[in-house]
Amino acid sequence: MNDIDGTTVDGQLLRVFLAVLEEGSVTRAAVRMGLTQSAVSHALQRLARISGQPLFVKSGRGIVATSAAVRLGPRARELLQAMREFSSRTTFDLAKTHFDLTIAANDLQRDVLLPSLYQRIAQKALDVRMRVIPSEVPSTDLLRRDRCDLLMTPLPPDASDIVQRRLFEDEYVCFYDAAVRKPPRTEADFFAARHATVIYPDGDRLQFDKDFERTGAARRFAVAAPSFAGVSAFIRGSDLLATMPSRLRHSVMRGFAHCRLPVNPSRKKALRPLVMYLAWHRSRHDDPALAWVRAQVLEIAKKSGTTGNRIETG
Repeated sequence: MNDIDGTTVDGQLLRVFLAVLEEGSVTRAAVRMGLTQSAVSHALQRLARISGQPLFVKSGRGIVATSAAVRLGPRARELLQAMREFSSRTTFDLAKTHFDLTIAANDLQRDVLLPSLYQRIAQKALDVRMRVIPSEVPSTDLLRRDRCDLLMTPLPPDASDIVQRRLFEDEYVCFYDAAVRKPPRTEADFFAARHATVIYPDGDRLQFDKDFERTGAARRFAVAAPSFAGVSAFIRGSDLLATMPSRLRHSVMRGFAHCRLPVNPSRKKALRPLVMYLAWHRSRHDDPALAWVRAQVLEIAKKSGTTGNRIETG
């Protein structure tokens, strides 16, 4: 018989349990939650005592979930959501709020928007703990599985349980190191040059590169890095060109010259601009703290495109 009061379960305990269940590893769950492995292990032990049954057992060097843990997974998600709905109906006082926020973003959104967001929250909230995880090829499962609170993505989610707002639109420009080379003046100059681009760890490419390839043009890619920041390191001191979103001139591409793409109008017409979206799960839509954060992100995104828009022509 289990004499431990089940009402001692709290939201953090459930989040740790779900993280371990989904990751299949105490180590990966600890990294995901920003906790020590010891803290995760203690949380699992506490939950096992409350539930009165083992939840994970050792298997080699790792662990596996018991059938009890698998059965409790959906119930834990429902309970966690009920806790959120309950708290969302309470009075929201920004100055007394502890923010524990996880945002999935790649380096473009991260560098352009999130430092300013952190500063705004830190100035007004009682406490803030912001964690940024890479979205790579963004998936709404990050929201459904409670991996993040907000998702920044160029792929507009098409799902009834996901809410989205347009953040900003950007154009791709050609970055180069002006200390080494001149800007490409013609389409022939552009195609004759060596290029650097981004290929994500899972092998997916920038949507721009896919669209450009469909125009029948072939560039000579000398370097492929897993992020925009990685590309910038190769551009410096080389004759490489990199076609990337113009807003990166404020962050990882600061100090580089840039120019408009010297391609013919028909080709340029086939290249879609980069549109970025902010997405969240519908179950969190009425959370007052998250609603305030979303409003800040949208305002920062709007302001980030109003200054320094001049594009050099060489």
